[in-house]
Amino acid sequence: MTELRGSIRDSHTIERVSAIDVVRPPRSPFDRYRRSLWLLTVRDLRVRYSTSALGYLWSILDPLVMAGIYWFVFTQVFHRGAGNEPYIVFLLSALLPWMWFNGAISDSTRAYIREAKLIRSTKIPRTIWVVRLVLSKGIEFIASLPVLAAFAIFAGATLNWEAVYFLLAIVMQAVLTVGVGLIVAPLVIFFRDLERATKLALRFLFYASPIIYGVTDLPKSLHLIASFNPLTGILSMYRAAFFPEQLDLLTIGIGAAVTVVIFVVGVLVFTRTERAVLKEI
Repeated sequence: MTELRGSIRDSHTIERVSAIDVVRPPRSPFDRYRRSLWLLTVRDLRVRYSTSALGYLWSILDPLVMAGIYWFVFTQVFHRGAGNEPYIVFLLSALLPWMWFNGAISDSTRAYIREAKLIRSTKIPRTIWVVRLVLSKGIEFIASLPVLAAFAIFAGATLNWEAVYFLLAIVMQAVLTVGVGLIVAPLVIFFRDLERATKLALRFLFYASPIIYGVTDLPKSLHLIASFNPLTGILSMYRAAFFPEQLDLLTIGIGAAVTVVIFVVGVLVFTRTERAVLKEI
């Protein structure tokens, strides 16, 4: 029954896209792409929360529970020597962006498998099936920011002018996530074990990124190596709003360069494998 409802919703969405194109033809391919992307993103969010009683709350419960666990372990049990006070704000300012990245990449491993029928039957640019996952998870991230603000106010954290880097962090993370998604999504079609390998890689990346600790907590000998992880620079920009000492312009610059490389590689991988993917699904 759930699959039937999903199929009906999918067909209605595609019909709606087609209807819009007929009644009011887009001025450019970009305009058509933008409209289709928005409709599919809205569809994703509606399907995700239509059968859930808590709805939006689920998008913030996971990072809140994780933050609560790490806060208790590192402040009440081990009395950690990493991070800044208030530690709960320090955690959430990195955990919330991580949930966006982790969720989008995890879903990307099944992006073409789950939507195989729609991908074969429509002429919508195939990159959209990855980009809409990044966008929908990004909207959930934006919707969770009031929680960060509430904890910052409650804990007495000070908002600094470095908060302007927040928007740059969002853009950089979106580009990075799309790039990784465009690499993972098509390759999973040919190497199904890559889906599990991606989940393991994400677990490793969680601890290899400054989430439960800060960039300044790393030994100086590891700073340059850590900079080649784009999330290091991205998370430092998010945290700079409340903890300006976490901002490292060199790390951000290196991370931005790596992000561009990953995005270009993602586009190339997708372009080279698109036809083969259509045959396999």
